[in-house]
Formats: sequence, structure tokens, C-alpha cells
Amino acid sequence: MKAIVLTAFGGVENLQLQEVPVPSVDAGELLVRVYATSINPLDYQIRRGDYPDYVPLPAITGHDVSGVVERVGPGVTAFKPGDEVFYTPKIFGPKGGSYAEYNVVPQELVTHKPANLTHAEAAAITLTGGTAWEALVTRTRLQPAETVLIHGGAGGVGTIAIQIAKAMGARVITTCRGDQAEFLLSLGADATIDYEKSDYVEEIARLTGGNGVNVVLDTIGGKTLERSPHVLADGGRVVTLVDITTPQNLVAAWGVNAEYHFVFTRQNRGKLLALKALLERGVIRPIIGATFPLEQIGAAHTALEQGSANGMPLRGKVVIEVN
Repeated sequence: MKAIVLTAFGGVENLQLQEVPVPSVDAGELLVRVYATSINPLDYQIRRGDYPDYVPLPAITGHDVSGVVERVGPGVTAFKPGDEVFYTPKIFGPKGGSYAEYNVVPQELVTHKPANLTHAEAAAITLTGGTAWEALVTRTRLQPAETVLIHGGAGGVGTIAIQIAKAMGARVITTCRGDQAEFLLSLGADATIDYEKSDYVEEIARLTGGNGVNVVLDTIGGKTLERSPHVLADGGRVVTLVDITTPQNLVAAWGVNAEYHFVFTRQNRGKLLALKALLERGVIRPIIGATFPLEQIGAAHTALEQGSANGMPLRGKVVIEVN
């Protein structure tokens, strides 16, 4: 099969198209023909060498699959050849990721693809949708009528998080570039903050009448995360998807009895089933900002890292068409 193999940590030139054997299918596993996958920040972090102890080289990476079951192993009863499925492969799994024509996956991670989505759309939501669900539903337990601030609303997680939060009945404020504001309002955001022109701490004070927000979802890290306690209401919650590289303002967090959560999502069928229900009802929808063939995986990584594709600001996910 054709696959993109990471041969060394570093630049996109280390993502090489190669012919490799199709992985074996053991008991409880499915062989899936990959029709589409997508790029996540985790993918370029792995490529540049952020997690060398977890990724023995050479490696096939990638963390989103939409495709068709080709073969099932012994003990698989919920799926059969020909079924359309979507899922996140086991992160750092031994049988490789989604940058390939075929992927082998344990059946407990797999869900039937929403009938109303294309393979490209389904591949755009598995990891980001699961992450947003875990952050807002499982960890911070966002409630109706609460206010959430989503840092980086135009990104893959942000675009889905806005929609999930609105479906939960929350008031949604998000930071973004000014040219993304109208788009994010169309997804359901109640207000946007142009981070290039405004101080988000001051803007939150204005938008909430000084009361602050109940939840902060951080996809940026650094100083953005460090200042987040300053916008929290008493008993507020912060959930971040980003490694801690900057000292945090824990005195400010203590002052509002803040709760912190750190999410490195582990996918499961339950989260995907919940997302599938929302997708099939049209409550949420995947956002695709750019599409590339498998052979141009390096350009796809570059587009996500730079936040632009074809000279335009990137919105949502970068999708790879495989088959």
C-alpha cells in the first residue's frame, strides 16, 4: 500500500511517500480502506520531534480516518466488509496511523460514519470533535446559560467547540482575527474578540459586565493561557489542549477558586456516537479549510502550521484525500 512514512524528525521533507506492507489484522480488529484523513497540530508536533519517546522511527502517523471496512478479524460482530466508518486510530499505536491507504484499528474505537457526511467531512471531525466534547462536556461540565470563552475559534477544535457549546445552551465568546469574525458568528458565536486589536481580558470584562466567564477553552497556550484566570468568574474552569511552556498565574487562579483541566484526548466510541447524533441532526457540521492529495502531505502540514492555504486565512481542518 502507499503510505506517508516519517523517516526523521524535523521538516516536511521527512514525510516520504513509500510502498509498505498492509498491516496484519488480529482478533478484534478491522482493516479499513482509508478514503480521507486530516491534519491536526498533534501531527506536526510529532513530525518536528516533540514526542520522540513515543514514536519510534520510521513511523506512519495521522489521527483521523473515514473509510470503508475491507476485512474483519476474529471476534468482530458489529462491523462487516463494506461498512462506512469513521474514527481516530490509537494515538502512538503499534500498527500505524492514517497517512496510508489502509489502517488497522481495534473495533472499540470505531463508529459507523454519519450517512449525511462525505468521507472528507467525516475525517475532519473525529479527533477535533472528540477533543471539544471531552473539554466542554466531560471535563468542564459546561451548563446551559453559562458563558464560555474559546481561544482560537477559527481552528479545527474551535469551530466544533463553538457549535457544541451553542447546542448545550451556553453563551459563546471567541477570540479570532478580525477577518474571521463574521464566519464564527455564523457558526453560533455570540461575540468575537479581535486579538490583534483588542486586549481579550478587557473585552471580556466589558462583554460580561465585569462578571467574567464560567469556562475558558484554550487552544493557544503561552501568554494567552497564563492570563486566562483574569477573565474567570468565581469557581470558573480552564481547560487547555496545549503543553505548559509558560509559568502560570496560579495566584490569580487561586483567587477565583479556579479549576484547571489538561486534555490529551483519548478517543472512544461513546464520544463519536454522541457527535454522530449531533452531526446527523445538523446541529453541528465539520469545517474544511483546505484539501490536499496524499502526495502533498508536506504542503498540508505547512498550511496548518502557517494558518493559511492558497493565500487565504485557514478555517477549520486541512483534509487529505487518500482513495
